[in-house]
Amino acid sequence: MAVFVALGAFLMTLLGGWTAQRVTDRRHLVLGLAGGLMLGVVGLDLLPEALRAAGDEVFGVPAALLLFVAGFLLAHLVERLLAARQAAHGAEEPGGRTPEVGLTAAAAMVGHSAMDGVAIGAAFQVGGGMGVAVALAVIAHDFADGFNTYTLTSVYGNARRRALAMLFADAAAPVLGAASTLLFTIPEGPLGCYLGFFGGALLYLAAAEILPEAHHEHPARSTLLCTVAGAAFIWLVVGVAE
Repeated sequence: MAVFVALGAFLMTLLGGWTAQRVTDRRHLVLGLAGGLMLGVVGLDLLPEALRAAGDEVFGVPAALLLFVAGFLLAHLVERLLAARQAAHGAEEPGGRTPEVGLTAAAAMVGHSAMDGVAIGAAFQVGGGMGVAVALAVIAHDFADGFNTYTLTSVYGNARRRALAMLFADAAAPVLGAASTLLFTIPEGPLGCYLGFFGGALLYLAAAEILPEAHHEHPARSTLLCTVAGAAFIWLVVGVAE
């Protein structure tokens, strides 16, 4: 089931890359909805389940919450390091276009997508309801992943062939990540900690990347309504699963 659901992430990633080549004026609505879905999954499903499964405390703080903060900070650190490298190369290269920077950033997206697949598989080990909720969040934000992977590769001067190759690698990564969880079962404690860590990284992507991008050029009421609708939909999914 996890691998089958991960195929949705594969298709959504390709859709994001296709949209990157043919940008429409409705992209902000899709990103707004994706941000709401991700926020809902983190706050209404991932964190409660992580706290229940992890159990242990470290200096009075639940281990799942510590790893939630660690996941958020690590995602922020990776983004800042990539931004600093882009700035450095941009200062050195004519026009600020260094193909290696685009490939490095796209490769980071591929690694991130593989961990998305592991999260889907791990969530299905907890239960079907959790698996569906996490899969919805992953599938929703994989549109942005596909869009950004193609854009990052091509905007730094790489040929269209390379951009498409990185897009397909990013699309296949969640399926391979989900398939890897068929080979092992994660114990409940470490599983709760991983879900907390993944939730922190997911929240960073929603709050620092996807939602600002959705409202950047189109700060419309409809975009905000899509975000609220995404979070409300996850609330409904969690309620039905319970």
